[in-house]
Amino acid sequence: MSRRPKIEEAMKRVESRYELVHAAVRRTLQLLREGEDFFVQEGGEVHKKTFAAIEDIAEGKVKIIKKKEESGSKEE
Repeated sequence: MSRRPKIEEAMKRVESRYELVHAAVRRTLQLLREGEDFFVQEGGEVHKKTFAAIEDIAEGKVKIIKKKEESGSKEE
C-alpha cells in the first residue's frame, strides 16, 4: 500500500493551498532538473517527484521565499 504525502504538515509551512501548490511546482521543477526520471525511489517505494516535493516542504528541507509586494502608490 502506498502512503500519501504529508499535505497537512506541508500546509503548516505555508499560508494557503495556492502557496503550497506553487511551492510544490517549483520544487518539482528543481528535482526534474537534477535528474531525468520523473519517478524517485524512497525506502523501497517508487513515487512521482511531485510527492517528493511535498514531502520536502513538509519536512522543512525547502525554504519558501515569497516575492515582496511592490511598495508605493500607483499614480493615475
